[in-house]
Amino acid sequence: MKTKYTDAEKQIIIARYSSSNESVANIVADTGIPRSTIYTWIKQSQRVKTSRSTEFTVKDYRRLESRVKRLELIIEIIKKAGCSPSDPLEIKLPILESLHNQYNVHIICEALDVPRGTFYNYIYRGKHTHTWYAERREKFKIRIQEIYNDNHQIFGAAKICAVMKEEGYRISVEMVRELMRDMGLMSIRQDAKDLYDKEKSFFPNRLNQQFTVTAPNQVWISDVTYFRYNKIGYYICAVIDLYARAVVAYKISQKNSTQLTKATFKIAYEKRKPPKNLMFHSDRGGNYVSTTFRTYLESLNVIQSFSRSH
Repeated sequence: MKTKYTDAEKQIIIARYSSSNESVANIVADTGIPRSTIYTWIKQSQRVKTSRSTEFTVKDYRRLESRVKRLELIIEIIKKAGCSPSDPLEIKLPILESLHNQYNVHIICEALDVPRGTFYNYIYRGKHTHTWYAERREKFKIRIQEIYNDNHQIFGAAKICAVMKEEGYRISVEMVRELMRDMGLMSIRQDAKDLYDKEKSFFPNRLNQQFTVTAPNQVWISDVTYFRYNKIGYYICAVIDLYARAVVAYKISQKNSTQLTKATFKIAYEKRKPPKNLMFHSDRGGNYVSTTFRTYLESLNVIQSFSRSH
């Protein structure tokens, strides 16, 4: 059965129905064209009369209606933007970035006459310095941490991505994997065992469950915990002296970063001024295994010990 028809062939079928009063059933039997297809052609050919006595087909009318709505949207964007399509790119690009989450990229670029490639290059060139991009990553991190914790740290990047997509997030598995790596999150499924075994030689567990110590400032332990307050996500890093189970220092930040753990440790170190060979125990989160943090502890003759990230 033929699936594509020219406009001339469509007009012949429409004429058989409208001019010759031939039934659709007969036309179907004669041509083999599906009944629904013929009715669609007939409907599209019907004329719509405007207040000025101008006639359009239904198809033409809908096309014009869609075009009007698009033009109305462009006008709305230009009003919000506060600039014109003729303004320089350095003026238009930051404004496009601010409108990016409110409108489709195609429509905002058309409204201000900016090529989409130029806009995307602007967004992703030095993207880590863009406020919009940084806020978007932090929002993703918060939800990733919640899904990871709610599923007993079993879900990997693919499953977390699937959950987020079901919730309406526009995110890829690669992005989830990158953010999980930044946050030091890893699935603790059985098939991750080999990776943990390889890590043992690089990040040894020197404390090895020996939680009894005989004096202060022999062993400090640390962890980063996520919490929400007034719908905003925060991370709190704490350093605890294992001898008295007392908090030596803590620091709160909206970003889970090496800077957070280093700053917290620095507060504790300057407050206590511990002797050499202090042991510092943590999980294998990215904050604690980073080269920056490990080099800092080595400079203070602090011995690091690691447990798994659970």
